[in-house]
Amino acid sequence: MRVEWERLERLLPSVRKPGRYVGGEYNAIVKDWEAAAVRVCLAFPDIYDLGMSNLGLAILYDILNGLPEVLAERAYLPWVDMIAALRRAHIPLYSLESRHPLAEFDILGVSLPYEQLYTNLLEMLDLAGLPLLAAERDARHPLVLAGGHAVFNPEPVADFVDAFVIGDGEEAVVEIVRAYEEVRSAPREAQLRALARIPGVYVPRFYDVRYHSDGLIAGIEPRLPEAALPVRRRLVPVLPPPPTRLIVPNVDVAHNRAEIEIQRGCMRGCRFCHAGMITRPVRERPVEEVLDAVAAILRQTGFEEISLLSLSSSDYTAIGELVAAIDRRFAGTHTSISLPALRADSFSVRLAETIARGRHTGFTFAPEAATERMRRVINKPISTDQMLAVAQEVFERGWRTIKLYFMIGLPGERMEDVAAIADLARRVRGLGRRLHGRRAQVNVSVNTLIPKPHTPFQWVGLESSTTIREKQSLLRRELRGRGLKLDYRDTEATLLEAALARGDRRLGRVVRRAWELGARFDAWDEQFDLGAWLRAFAEAHLDPDFYARRERGEHEIFPWDVISTGVRRRFLWREYRRSQQEETLTHCREECHNCGILATYGDLRSAQWQCPAQYEKRRE
Repeated sequence: MRVEWERLERLLPSVRKPGRYVGGEYNAIVKDWEAAAVRVCLAFPDIYDLGMSNLGLAILYDILNGLPEVLAERAYLPWVDMIAALRRAHIPLYSLESRHPLAEFDILGVSLPYEQLYTNLLEMLDLAGLPLLAAERDARHPLVLAGGHAVFNPEPVADFVDAFVIGDGEEAVVEIVRAYEEVRSAPREAQLRALARIPGVYVPRFYDVRYHSDGLIAGIEPRLPEAALPVRRRLVPVLPPPPTRLIVPNVDVAHNRAEIEIQRGCMRGCRFCHAGMITRPVRERPVEEVLDAVAAILRQTGFEEISLLSLSSSDYTAIGELVAAIDRRFAGTHTSISLPALRADSFSVRLAETIARGRHTGFTFAPEAATERMRRVINKPISTDQMLAVAQEVFERGWRTIKLYFMIGLPGERMEDVAAIADLARRVRGLGRRLHGRRAQVNVSVNTLIPKPHTPFQWVGLESSTTIREKQSLLRRELRGRGLKLDYRDTEATLLEAALARGDRRLGRVVRRAWELGARFDAWDEQFDLGAWLRAFAEAHLDPDFYARRERGEHEIFPWDVISTGVRRRFLWREYRRSQQEETLTHCREECHNCGILATYGDLRSAQWQCPAQYEKRRE
């Protein structure tokens, strides 16, 4: 039964941005509910304003609705005012396309890009009227699947999710709906066994975890032949054409522009970078495919800004050719291009100048560390002189604002390395002032390193709150005055993210209890409730420091060892040891360092497969 429009209409005048909840957007796809063989709801457990900018869901929406027998719709978690209104009116959470309750779908596919969404996941399940625990759901309920970067350690939410899709979803999602069609009338256990046979799908109930008396994991054991150990992530060697009939949002959203992923993966090997490690190797889209996608998006959506997405946009081998071709082909159409994630080099500045067309709002660099020693530790080798030369060029080309991203809490970091952040920021401001006077602005954003799974720093612990606060205090003292602005994250929020990112299956009861105590929207400063989380940890007799701050032994079994990214553990350990020796590695296109990707997935030799053994330097 659809949610009646009349009931919903009575709620909307009392909530902020009612356009979030009505659907009917341009390019939204509404199929015949009764004619669909499989009905999928793609859900983002945060507000519409953020979820509408999630390219992963847009890709799956396009692929699934391209299957004639499959219906795919969307749902987002309402903001707190609408949650309260829905609960008062006893209206279940519904999809935007047809307003069917989520409980009526066959599959609920949830995106989990970051760990602070875990309590939102429970809020979404509860609003839908579904049992929170996967063990309490059966074939009468939709299968709850989850994917995204956070599920590379799925264990903290293993109690609530039926199956996790690890890695690239473009091919896996089609295999999942095909498998479901065959077993839709079977009991839940049989449905899950069918899913477990699909490569890249992890069904947590088919694995047992044993613990030592000290809390460390003693072993992870599959209970069925279908349960692979480890579950190897899915990797799409050739990226399918990007979606172009994008949904145009009803209200202004976080990134109100069209997005095209020009490449997936990164060749740089920064030791702190979770995304760079789990998306190896680099796969590029051909220039002509990107140009055709830009033309189609402009024609089909009316967007005037296109963002060319990549973890490192200037590493796309034909980026100069692509930007020039877009500039020529779409001249006079009022189309603007954005290139996030540019490197700190002159080539990037020239690219930015080409697409800026005189609109010099701000330029962003991410040196991450302010001393060359620390940049060697994290394998991001760039000299301070080069950084300053690039900043000089940015100011000379008309920009007045530069934003610098740094991290503190890096392994081996000293207070003088932190003080160097302020020194570098002041030197950059000085360059700007010589050209722009007091209008020059340097914004400094400082995050604390969270040692993420599947990275070389997974063995180290989060730095203590006391030390982090001392470093933040130093930066507050040193980064004062006109033209300097400092932003940093709260230490309590950092502790929670680290504990959840590095946690095991026992954290499921912590997540549930924190939600019961009112925790939700944990990524929002005004909603974050540390007290609820600390009480939940205490009631579960678990210590967040055990997960977040503890140094780990070389051979310790990690909760996330149930997942394989294709990058060998021994390669990550060698990288950790190199960081301690302040040794750097060249990037992957210059030299193959045998990380394991080729051995795991084979030599695919596609036009997009940019692993070093097959790479030919084409920039020249």
